[in-house]
This record gives sequence, structure tokens and C-alpha cells, in this order.
Amino acid sequence: MMANLLDSGFASFVYAYVFYYPFLMAYVWIGGGLAHALVFERRRHERIDPLTLLPQTPLVTVVVPCYNEEAGVRDVIDQLMRSRYPAFEVIAVNDGSTDATAAILDSLAAVYGNLRVLHHDGNQGKAVGLNTATLLANGEYILGTDGDALLDVDAIAWLMLPMLRSEKVGAVTGNPRIRTRTSLLGRMQVGEFSSTIGLIKRAQQLFGRLFTVSGVIALFRRKALLEAGFWSPDVMTEDIDISWKLQLAGWRLRFAPRALCWILMPETLRGLYRQRQRWAVGGVQTILRYTSMIVNPRHAQMWPIYLEYVASVVWAYAMLFVLTVGFIEMVFPVDWETVGFWPEWHGVLLGITCMLQMAVSLWIDRHYDRQILRYLVWTIWYPFAFWTLNMITSVLALPMVLLRRAGQRAVWRSPDRGLTDEL
Repeated sequence: MMANLLDSGFASFVYAYVFYYPFLMAYVWIGGGLAHALVFERRRHERIDPLTLLPQTPLVTVVVPCYNEEAGVRDVIDQLMRSRYPAFEVIAVNDGSTDATAAILDSLAAVYGNLRVLHHDGNQGKAVGLNTATLLANGEYILGTDGDALLDVDAIAWLMLPMLRSEKVGAVTGNPRIRTRTSLLGRMQVGEFSSTIGLIKRAQQLFGRLFTVSGVIALFRRKALLEAGFWSPDVMTEDIDISWKLQLAGWRLRFAPRALCWILMPETLRGLYRQRQRWAVGGVQTILRYTSMIVNPRHAQMWPIYLEYVASVVWAYAMLFVLTVGFIEMVFPVDWETVGFWPEWHGVLLGITCMLQMAVSLWIDRHYDRQILRYLVWTIWYPFAFWTLNMITSVLALPMVLLRRAGQRAVWRSPDRGLTDEL
């Protein structure tokens, strides 16, 4: 039966899909990213004061959910207070931390008059922290960030610009840059973030819908949050979920590449796997949750990002099939008429395409991160390392979501913060 399956057109189709899906999508992202950069970012090299572009500066409430952030939360709050935006307050939510986070935040509140600290008795999850702070916020604009993220001094201003240009914009996401660059994993992620976050968000913005805002730096209109129903406490990735809720409610999302935020990323395999598994589970949760709404023709603009994500999950299972067949062929050689498992010209072409996508994304982001081009050489390991990781996490995500208890709250787990935060 296995031999018949592999001798059939099914195997050829699967092998072709494994190659052509990432190959063609890479050029979609490259074309979209370049078009966005050339049309909307031609003056990105110029020093522009965003405050001079703002017609007004309404109050912004910056929400910082924290869980066991004693190592860096002081730096995070201090950096926020250096913001050049003239009207903002900060609400830090200590979500049942078991370290010294609570004491550090209380000491900072005694220093900064525009800082309020909320304490949860237990670990409630990031979504609950964001919801609580939003209900108590004085500002009509809510900026969500993380307890280990350093916002650029002009980030708030750049986020506010597209928000004030249109009343239909419900959220604006920024451009996260990686601080942890001392290990191979850290350096590879520098290129990955540019190509999979920066480049793809640019392309998606041209198409009219974003798959997700970046939870580490996203500004929301409180009115939009009220209409969408706030963040869902039972999803693993609250940023993906709120992005879909807002867009299905009729709000638009925008990407502001000049709004920079410096973040920590995992630099151990265990930490990286846990992070990507959470992302994969959250994506599948969102897709399954909103499928019944997506099929409605009035949400047709959401179809491209919906179908692309479904296609990526299908690709993961197809890749698993290819790897399984390759393993069987190596261990139990048989005379099957299948496409060779080991990369030939198509594998080389796909690798070159991946490197081209990396190079284009780094070239676009070079004005926002001046040292970024030197990390291109480290991205040569990206196709093998991260495609394999994404395949594993995507394949496991679907059964994990289906077996997950309905309504189960997504709470904090202390993440891998990297080996160092030095660039």
C-alpha cells in the first residue's frame, strides 16, 4: 500500500508543494516588501522629528504586563520615561511574580509620578493584565509592550502618526529589533525577524490586512478594543487573536517601521522551541476560532492571510511526509519511483531564494538597525534550523489545540531571555 501511494501522483504533488509553496511565497513577500519600502519608506534615511508631523498629542497609556522580570524591568521603565512623546502614562501590571518584580516596580512608582503599578494575587496571564490596565487607563490610546522590551524614544510618536491620520485604524504595530546577538541562535533570529516580521508585514499592509500585530509593541485605539471585546484570556498568543478580532470588527491595522523596540529572544534550543510552539498553537487557535466568520463574503479581505496560514500548516504536514519517506528510503531501500529526498537543483534554488529574501529584508531595515547587514552571513543556517523547527511546532500545534480544554486560561511561563542583552 505504501509503495502504491508513493508511486502515485500524490507523492509527486506533495514533493512539488513542499518546494513551490515557500519558493513562490518568498517572492510574494520580497515583491511586497520592496514595493512598500520604495513607496512609503523612501525618506527613511532622513532624520525626521515625528513630533513635528503630529497634529495633536493625545494622552497615551503604556501598559507593561510583567511576570518575573526583576532582571530588566527597571531598565524597561527607565527607558520608557525617556520617551520624547509629551503626554503619556505608564501602568505596570505585576501578574503574580514570584521574584522581586513587585518590589522593584513599587520603588519605581515612588520615583516617577506618571507610573502606576497594579498587582495581581496570582498568575492570570498577559491578556488579563492588558484588560485590567486598559479598563483603568486614562488615555484613549493603549500601547502594549513587554516587561523586557526597550522602546525607542520616538516609538510612541511614530505609532501615533497613522492612528491620527485615520479614524478607521484600530491598531498600529511597530518594528521589533533583537538585542540578543551573542550566539548563533540569536544572530540567525536577527535575519529571521526582518524577513518574517518586517518584510511580511510590509507586504500584508499593501494587501490590506495583517496576520498579527507584534505584542511587544502595538498601539490600540481603546474604542476599537471595546468594540472587539478586548484580549482573550484563553489563547496562547493574545496578539494574533486581538488582531483578528479587530479586523473582523471592521478596524484596520497598520505597520510603522520607524517605531522601534529592542527585545530579548531565546538563545537556547529549549527556550526557542517553547516560544515557537506557543506561537504555533496560538495561530491554530485563532484560525479555528474564526473560521466560521471568515467564510462570510463580507470578510473576503481576510481570505488571503487566512488561506496563507492554512497553506503553511499544510506545508508542515507535507514536509513531515517527505522527511518520513526519506528516512524510510535510507533505512529500507526499495525501488519506488519518487522524487529524490536529498536536495538537488530545487533544494539549491530554494536555499538561494531564502537567502535573497533575507538579504532584501536586511537591506530594507538597514536604516533602522545600522549593524544589521553584517548578520546576513549567519542566516545561511536559517532554512534548515528554523524551517525544521517550524515544521515540528506546526505539526504538533493542531492536536495540542484540539486536545486543549475549552476556556483554559493561558498563563505566564518564564521565558528564555537570552544569554546577554548586548548588541
